[in-house]
Amino acid sequence: MRQPQPTFEVDGAVIRHRRMQMGLEMSELAERADISRRYLSHLENGTRTHMRPRRYTALCKALNADTEALLAPQRTHTPKE
Repeated sequence: MRQPQPTFEVDGAVIRHRRMQMGLEMSELAERADISRRYLSHLENGTRTHMRPRRYTALCKALNADTEALLAPQRTHTPKE
């Protein structure tokens, strides 16, 4: 039985913000990160929130971001009373 691959939960708004700060069009960033424009669009709009390690690393590199920069904030679980 195969173990599921780990994924990184990303924050699409952060990805979009960094892309725009760099003055990149979606297609330019997608090409630099070796992902499709559609996949990048899904990440930015939140339709897709998880990335596999290879793609995540490539996106970080394309955005000159450290490996923590694009991650979604960790949600804290608050017990109901």
